[in-house]
Amino acid sequence: MSAAHVDAVDGTDVRTAHQDLHSDRGALRGEHPGRSRNPVVKVADLAWLEFEKPDLDRAEVFARDFGFGVAARTERELWLRGTFAGTPCMVIRKGRTSRFIGPAFRAAERADLDRLARATGSAVRDLRDLRAVRDARDARDADVPGGGKVVDLLDPSGFPVRVVHCGEQLPALPEQRPLLLNSGTDHRRRNLAQRPPREPSRIQRLGHLVLETRVFARALDWYLDTLGMIVSDFLFLDGQRDRGPTMAFVRCDQGSLAVDHHTLAMHLGPGNGYVHSAYQVTDLDSIAAGGEYLDERGYKRSWGIGRHIQGSQLFDYWRDPDRFMLEHFADGDLFSRDLDPGWAPMSTSGLAQWGPPATRDFLGASPSPARVRDVFRALRGDNEMDPARLLGLLKAASS
Repeated sequence: MSAAHVDAVDGTDVRTAHQDLHSDRGALRGEHPGRSRNPVVKVADLAWLEFEKPDLDRAEVFARDFGFGVAARTERELWLRGTFAGTPCMVIRKGRTSRFIGPAFRAAERADLDRLARATGSAVRDLRDLRAVRDARDARDADVPGGGKVVDLLDPSGFPVRVVHCGEQLPALPEQRPLLLNSGTDHRRRNLAQRPPREPSRIQRLGHLVLETRVFARALDWYLDTLGMIVSDFLFLDGQRDRGPTMAFVRCDQGSLAVDHHTLAMHLGPGNGYVHSAYQVTDLDSIAAGGEYLDERGYKRSWGIGRHIQGSQLFDYWRDPDRFMLEHFADGDLFSRDLDPGWAPMSTSGLAQWGPPATRDFLGASPSPARVRDVFRALRGDNEMDPARLLGLLKAASS
C-alpha cells in the first residue's frame, strides 16, 4: 500500500502528512526498500537498555527526578521501570566509567530465540543465571527481574544486542492521568480549574533508541535482516541521494497492529555510539511540568519543548549527570506494516514542526577532542565515512 492514502479518523481517504512532509515521489527506482524479504525473526519491541555508571546513588536520584520507578536495586545494579506492565526500561550496572552497553529487544515468541540462535551460531541462555561477558571490559549480568531467556548478538557497529523472552512481567503502576482539556466548542471541563502538579513526569515505557554509526548501511541491513524491523523514514544528504540514505527511523513489524513510528533510529556519523533514548509520558502538561521540576533541580535541558516531524512526537530532551541524553515524549505516530517508507533531505530545520531551534548540544556540534579524534579515525578507517559524507553532514547540521 502506498503512503499516499490511509484511513483518516472519519474513515475517509486523505493525503497524509507522512507523504506531504517526507516524500513527494516516494522511493526512486532501485532505492532501498526499507525491509527484508525474509528476516530471521521479527522482534516485538525494545525491552530495555543497558548502561554502566560509577555512581548508582546519583543515577537513582536523577532517574526518580526524570520519572522512572525503581524495579530492583542491589549494590551493583539499578533496574528502572515505567508505569506500564511489562519489562523494566533500563538497567544501570556499577562500572569504572559511564558508558552505554547496548539494547535488549523483546522476542515475540520463545521459539524465535531458537530460530535466531540457529541462524547466527549463538546460544540461548538463561537470563537469571547468565554471567556471560558482554565485552572485553567484563560487564556482567546479575539476576534480571522476572528471569527468562536471551540470545546475545553483535551488530555491525560493534554494539552488543540482546533478544530476550522474559518470564514474569512487572505489574502496572498508577498512572499520571491526562488533563481534561476544553477545545473549541467541546467543553468537557466545567466548574473546575486546571492545576497540573509540579512533579516528575511519570515515565510510562521505553519508546526508542538513537545510535550513531560509521557503518550505517551495513548496520541498517543487519537490523532488517536479523530482527525483522522495517523503515518508516529515510533521510539523505543534500545532493547525495544517489549514494543512499544516511539516517533511518525503524519500527517493529507487527503486521496490521500500528506501532511506534520508530523503535530504533540510526544515522551515519564519525562515531559509533549512543545518541539518546526516549521515554513516553502522558501528555504535553506532563512534559512541561516535569521539565520545570527538572529545571528547578539544576538539570540541563538539551532541547525542547517542541514537536518533531518524523514521528510527530511532542519532545523535551535532558542531560543526566553523566551527560547521557534522555527524551520525554508524548503523542507519537503509530504505523502498521502497510505504510511505505518516506524519503526526505537531512537538515536541522527538518527536525521539528515547531519549537525552539535545535541546540548545538542536541546536534553534538560542539567541538571536543574526542569528536575530533572520531573524525580522523573515521576518515582513515574502513567504513562509510569519507570527505564528501562529512561535508554533507556538516551542511545538514547548519541547514
